[in-house]
Amino acid sequence: MCMRPGQLPEGEEMGTKLLLCDCAGTQTLDPDGIESACGISCSKKHTALCTTELQSAAKLMQDGETVIACLQEQEVFQSLAKDLNIDAPGFVDLRDRAGWSDQGADATPKMAALAAEAVLPQPVTPSVDVLSEGTCFIIGPGQVAFDLAERLAGTLAVTVLATDQSEPVSRAFDVVRGRLCSVSGALGGFALRLDALQQVVPGGRGAFAWTDPKDGAHSACDIIVDLTGDTPFVQAPAKREGYLRADPKDAVAIERLAFEAVQLVGTFEKPLYVRMEETLCAHSRAEQVGCSNCLDICPTGAITPAGEHVEIDPMVCAGCGECAAVCPSTAITYEDPPVSALLSRMHILARTYRRAGGHAPRLLVHNAHGAEMIRLSARFGRGLPSDVIPLELNVISGFGHAEMLAALAHGFARVDVLLSPATERDALDRELELARAIASPESIGLIDEADPDAMADLLYDQAVPQPLTDPVLPLGNRRQIARLAAQALNPQVDAPLSLPENAPYGAVAVNTDSCTLCLSCVSLCPSGALIDNPDLPQLNFQQDACLQCGMCKTICPEDAITLVPQLDLSDAALSQQVLNEEEPFACVECGALFGVKSTVERIMEKLSGTHPMFATSDQARMIQMCDNCRVNTQFQQQDNPFQSNPRPRVVTTEDYYSDRKDH
Repeated sequence: MCMRPGQLPEGEEMGTKLLLCDCAGTQTLDPDGIESACGISCSKKHTALCTTELQSAAKLMQDGETVIACLQEQEVFQSLAKDLNIDAPGFVDLRDRAGWSDQGADATPKMAALAAEAVLPQPVTPSVDVLSEGTCFIIGPGQVAFDLAERLAGTLAVTVLATDQSEPVSRAFDVVRGRLCSVSGALGGFALRLDALQQVVPGGRGAFAWTDPKDGAHSACDIIVDLTGDTPFVQAPAKREGYLRADPKDAVAIERLAFEAVQLVGTFEKPLYVRMEETLCAHSRAEQVGCSNCLDICPTGAITPAGEHVEIDPMVCAGCGECAAVCPSTAITYEDPPVSALLSRMHILARTYRRAGGHAPRLLVHNAHGAEMIRLSARFGRGLPSDVIPLELNVISGFGHAEMLAALAHGFARVDVLLSPATERDALDRELELARAIASPESIGLIDEADPDAMADLLYDQAVPQPLTDPVLPLGNRRQIARLAAQALNPQVDAPLSLPENAPYGAVAVNTDSCTLCLSCVSLCPSGALIDNPDLPQLNFQQDACLQCGMCKTICPEDAITLVPQLDLSDAALSQQVLNEEEPFACVECGALFGVKSTVERIMEKLSGTHPMFATSDQARMIQMCDNCRVNTQFQQQDNPFQSNPRPRVVTTEDYYSDRKDH
């Protein structure tokens, strides 16, 4: 189980003693200020806790649970705890993220915030066990693949698919020929389909013989080593666990693959990064496709259609979180960490910073690559500004508009996401545009800098807007969080906010001249935003529930529906509005209301006297009847379509006597 340094799983308590060290006098520390702001008891200020004062550290660690404000020498303190036979302490990096800065003297509020966030319990990401027994499939040119197979055969069960006509000389591993058509699955569960498969015939003298080629062969393995140097057999091969790939001409890379392959044997924990609620999915209804955001954006191909919803292969999912960021209905939710845990971290950072006397904090969201850039900037450059609070996530590609808006609602003056070279940007770019349309464009941004000094300079030169005067704590699912945050950020708005195309919020505009109130849109709406009235011919709409999936627009036979991306923050969006209504028709027999008057009149005009079924006035009159009266009238007609042959007369004793007399 992987955890960010300084955090423990939910249900475990962190130490109440924070061990402070000014690292040979290179940073300014205020133990009293940190303690009063974050509520954690602080030790005295040490200078060389990892070397000359290591005995003091040992005594403090034995006295109770501790959090050490140094990440660089984590191994030293963990080894010390092992020698003392006590639990390892927690860690929080105050030096690189706060103390080593051109504004280090003003870093107490930020240090307090980082310390408070470090002791916040975090939930454990759910996971499943993946078993790899070491069945390895190597595909590539014969000689290169055979050499690698020879080295791996002692540890793994190897099968080689030679892509040329090289002849095997060893039976230490299996060799086949053929064409690999498709690959699915991941570590411990790859499925292969091959055509023109030929296997070695081991008997006889001289070169091995081969079986006749056969198509449609299926196989399975735990590990795949791709040495073809060609197009990979899976999407995003670098993210597919158990799929190892190298150029067949690169001997160093092949050696690295050999080392990696032998490590992939055993039982591994596979995090279940996302959770799927099928009933909320707006992918399709009645074979009409609506939302396909997750399908379009998933880099690994882990998401596939499954009828009216999508399904996610947890073994293929690499946990980028993009699907959850763009899901309009919250059917897909991210679990590493869940949004509630992320909001708790942002809340404690902003609240503690203000409590320590800070004003207008900025949030810098980053991953492990960004953490290294921050460390390099701190050691060799200017470090982070004292008002920039770093928030490290396992992945940042799923940090969507709801999280961006929530950070501003918590009281951050600005939110920036620090990109890394491997960051998936599709969802981030889209979510940034949406967040900027709801909040001010100056308060949210992406930082695409590979140079730590350039990153720091950008942050120091950045204009800082004013934060919310009265921060709020948005709760709920991502749609609810976004709405609550947007209301806090736009208190004076009196009109719906215009949003970019494909936004998950909006209205439905209906051309009442074209709409016939057939209500096809109501039957397909996956979120219940479009509603009928069982008593009147009426089309109602609740804007807050609309996902802008477009199914209503697709199914409308009259092309009367247009999607309007917008965010209405008023209470009117939470209630039903009438989009179209007409006068109902009164049955000419009983007076009961049914159907739509204009529709009945239009049908009468087109069918009465012209269609064979309604050639007479009595037949045409049935169009103007409700269901019950129409059925009753048809039963009474001579040509009643429901009428059967007359019932046979009951045979009596007199009938038998009559038959005898006749004979």
